[in-house]
Amino acid sequence: MSRPPVLRDDRRGRSAAVDVLRAGGIVALPTDTVYGIACDLAAPGGVERLFAAKSRPAERAIMLLLADPAQAPGIGVVGDAARLLAEAFWPGALTLVVPTRPDVRLPAALTAGVPTIGLRAPDHACPRTLAAALGPMPTTSANVSGQPPARDAAEIVDQLDDSIDLVLDGGPARDGPASTVVDCTTDRPRILRVGALEPERLAAALDRAAIDHDLGRAGAADVGR
Repeated sequence: MSRPPVLRDDRRGRSAAVDVLRAGGIVALPTDTVYGIACDLAAPGGVERLFAAKSRPAERAIMLLLADPAQAPGIGVVGDAARLLAEAFWPGALTLVVPTRPDVRLPAALTAGVPTIGLRAPDHACPRTLAAALGPMPTTSANVSGQPPARDAAEIVDQLDDSIDLVLDGGPARDGPASTVVDCTTDRPRILRVGALEPERLAAALDRAAIDHDLGRAGAADVGR
């Protein structure tokens, strides 16, 4: 088996990545947190290949990276709290979990069979450019499940080898904390995972808009990075 090609994360590399993704392939790419691996949501079997590439347990849902906040209502039911947080903190390290739209059919593997989806517009041009070309893009961290996220292109190839089809090399990962995850599926948003974005900033934004929340109560989640 041949190892995946590694291309620089530039205009040419991103164009090649779009072609690979449209053909049903898996691409590793830099983000504003860690490297991720992604597929085209419209590619038959793409989400299943994404799970297989990193041996991710089927019960762990995968989030979607967006080009901008305008893509969110096409996938999920975006209430007042989610809309405010997206406008205030996207692009950035914030994942919003919202109900899926009843008229949008998503692969069961993507959502682990539950009627919710994690959405994020990252603060990095590469994933946003790809999502602008392809639509919301299933993405999870570039590593074998249970292993540390890969820090650069060489580590991605070492860990994932021929289970992926292309690596976009954006240099060393920023290696910051994962995104903060907020559950916006109920009337009172709550923190599912504390990450790069401080809950106090999120709470303050909702307080200014007089939106009730439970952001002072942190739980745990694994919806990708």
